[in-house]
Amino acid sequence: MSCFDARILINNLPTFESNVPATADVIAYRRFYNIDFTEQGCKQQLGMISGAGFNIATQRFKPAVSQGQALLVHGYHDHHALYGHLIRYLLERNLTVTSFDLPGHGLSSGGRGTIADFDLYQQVLSSVLDTLPDRGQHCHWLGQSTGAAIINQYLLSQKPIIDGNIVLIAPLVRPAQWQLVKLAHNLVKPWVDSLQRKFTDNSHDQAFLCFLKEQDMLQGQTITVEWVSALKRWIPQFLELPGSTDYRPLILQGQQDDTVDWRYNLKVLEQKFPGAQTLLLPQGRHHLANEAVDIRNQYLHWIDQNWL
Repeated sequence: MSCFDARILINNLPTFESNVPATADVIAYRRFYNIDFTEQGCKQQLGMISGAGFNIATQRFKPAVSQGQALLVHGYHDHHALYGHLIRYLLERNLTVTSFDLPGHGLSSGGRGTIADFDLYQQVLSSVLDTLPDRGQHCHWLGQSTGAAIINQYLLSQKPIIDGNIVLIAPLVRPAQWQLVKLAHNLVKPWVDSLQRKFTDNSHDQAFLCFLKEQDMLQGQTITVEWVSALKRWIPQFLELPGSTDYRPLILQGQQDDTVDWRYNLKVLEQKFPGAQTLLLPQGRHHLANEAVDIRNQYLHWIDQNWL
């Protein structure tokens, strides 16, 4: 597995529009995260776009024969290079995949693991959509956890026309033990800016869990007080948004998920999207994008059955 220097890579990434050939650092980065699909005839483009005052690392994967598009939005602490299983699944369906690192995550700029306001995520998503034909109208949208929350807010506030699938993976509305989180936030807010993250077993894939803890140099290491403050403001704002029958998302939810308050979240989302279909995964934990193979195969088969 080839290693890479994250600082050198970040400092030398070109603009996304320039579409220059991949450097040795870019190739090493792709191989390190197992997202180099060039040998399968895939054309890959990695670069920075500007959005909400941030430099946003954006990558596009175009199969040899492209018959559609997909947009993929990762969750908190993550970055898009961790989503190789989903990217491969979409490429095998001849879809051109666009993904990006949220501000403060992965190769993007911004304070690590923080955001001043969730509306900045909306601005970043809009900037990424500007790189897509029809701003993602003819496109499938997929988001995990915070990525799903970002998509949901965009759908209900901007009301875009989308004729592809919307897949919400372990979607965030509020985290697990939210009352305790709010209490702890109020107690520590005057004194500290962040707390060390405690890695949990959020997947049955032990190799993935070890990789996050021991090898992933781009993995978020702290939970910032500012991010929780932004989440506290965002939740009531999202709850006030009117629902819509225009979207029929496919919702994937693990019943062993102790990261989000999934029972509450599903009730909210089924009210917001009356046409939603939900697959409950009895053995699934939170990081479904990197769950054990049998669990991934179960929900990917279900998506195939319900694919538009």
